[in-house]
Amino acid sequence: MANLNRLKAVLAEQDKTGKWLAEQLGKSTCTVSKWCKNSVQLDLQTLERIAQIAFQVTVLLLFARMQKKM
Repeated sequence: MANLNRLKAVLAEQDKTGKWLAEQLGKSTCTVSKWCKNSVQLDLQTLERIAQIAFQVTVLLLFARMQKKM
């Protein structure tokens, strides 16, 4: 079965750490580590919150890049 968990990859793409995500969510770093290793599955509410956080970071990065080009 394919590994469908991309959480670790998304964090790396955005230069973020599991510790950073844990702080954003109010969870322990141990919990986030288990999510990244796929040893514990995320509930849908947490997954939605992670998506919101990742989207906010992406928008901020795009905005910063646009400002540099101006």
